[in-house]
Amino acid sequence: MIRAESADRPYLTSFTNGQHRASSDNTPDKGGQGAGFRPHELLEAALASCMNMWLRMYADNHQLPLEHVSTTVELKRDHPGEAAFEYQIALEGPLTPEQKSKLLGISQTCPVRKTLSGTLSFSSAAATVP
Repeated sequence: MIRAESADRPYLTSFTNGQHRASSDNTPDKGGQGAGFRPHELLEAALASCMNMWLRMYADNHQLPLEHVSTTVELKRDHPGEAAFEYQIALEGPLTPEQKSKLLGISQTCPVRKTLSGTLSFSSAAATVP
């Protein structure tokens, strides 16, 4: 679970999972200070991080000589009501073409991608502070 808290500057928000802390903000042209990740960048980071971890775990479990993974994700919102994640994955190590192909296929099964590809719903429980 993530808890987000307003900071002393407009739009700056700190968030924590109880163990780690980071910040989110808006860009200066939208009233923020640019002092943290933008919310959509956090979505991109979640997908990129998951793909990297998923590939490393798969390679470790199958003794594949994967030495390094680099994943770039960009969220495209060119059309109203529609969003598309575009990504590139670079694999380093003495991998065969078959191993690279297998890893690229496995990247499509990472848990965050599965979550984002499924039906999403939202529920809210209002909380008030006296």
